[in-house]
Amino acid sequence: MSDISHEKGNPYLNPYLAGFLLGLTLLASFLILGTGLGASGGLARLTAWCGLCIYPEQVLESVYFGAWGDNPLNYYLVFMLAGIFLGGFVSALLNHRISVQTERGASYPAWKRLALALLGGVIAGFASRLARGCTSGMALTGTALLTTGGVAFLLATFAGGYVFAYFFRRQWHD
Repeated sequence: MSDISHEKGNPYLNPYLAGFLLGLTLLASFLILGTGLGASGGLARLTAWCGLCIYPEQVLESVYFGAWGDNPLNYYLVFMLAGIFLGGFVSALLNHRISVQTERGASYPAWKRLALALLGGVIAGFASRLARGCTSGMALTGTALLTTGGVAFLLATFAGGYVFAYFFRRQWHD
């Protein structure tokens, strides 16, 4: 098992401080933009833009993507998504955490870990668009607004995580 204190780079930010700062970011989003945070909307608009580059007529006639017009990237969630990637890269660079690796248990093959990660990402991405919101939109924004759906989603996410951790724990116990 790997211990965070033995990894290369600076120590991670205290999770309580990180949560507090995330809460301030959400508050700033409400105060400045008048709306909360989310990521799947930015990815969907990036997908629409890619589709416009390949087959613009089909995308513009689509009921789902067509409503965004011929410039789907002109939306605050697209800029937030870019900021997430840029901020994560800068943080990793400043804290000496840049490396190419696959996080997995020593006895678990990298290809299986990557396949499961891809499968999970596809399922989560499809579900987030089907539900009209992703985990950051539902858990952060929905719970901050005390919506029933946000609180139920957060509870179900943690419960599901604990249940499925039992089935996948062998990947990490080497």
